[in-house]
Amino acid sequence: MTQTFTAFAGTQRIASGPVESMIRRTKAVLDRGESRTLLIFDDRTGREIDFDLSGTEEEVVAKLDGHPGLDRPETPPKRGPGRPKLGVVSREVSLLPRHWDWLSNQPGGMSGALRRLVDEARKKDAAPERQRKARDAASRFMWTMAGNLENFEEASRLLYRDDLEGLRALIAGWPEDIRAHVEALITRGEA
Repeated sequence: MTQTFTAFAGTQRIASGPVESMIRRTKAVLDRGESRTLLIFDDRTGREIDFDLSGTEEEVVAKLDGHPGLDRPETPPKRGPGRPKLGVVSREVSLLPRHWDWLSNQPGGMSGALRRLVDEARKKDAAPERQRKARDAASRFMWTMAGNLENFEEASRLLYRDDLEGLRALIAGWPEDIRAHVEALITRGEA
């Protein structure tokens, strides 16, 4: 999933999307004389993230290279044991003798059995983990942007009780863009 960010000027969402396009739109708003507080959030985590917006638009974009809050392309693993061209990396695993016995009797060998077990666990845990991360991101965003708004504490409780209908009803009076972003963050976990 592409890392995306959302920028707010006060309670108004001014830009959202991949980092470079979001930064360019945010810089343009700032250059037009925006006086409200600018905050930028990582949509995956809901955390506020700082970018240096001083200088020209091209200078601001150039500063993105090496920014600690941005995903980095995977560096190729060091060559060694395993099948590096396939991304297979050899590591040590400690198991009890009964586990080794069971693994040695599995079709496809020990490595194949371990890969199948890991893949099954990842599939089984994917939805709850995605929902937890989305809820945590919405919570962090709410703390920053809505901490002083009416019904904030009860809205937080409803979020963590997974009462999303109650949450939506309770925050109906919040500024439109804050409400919409909370909804967007929650919806990411339902996908």
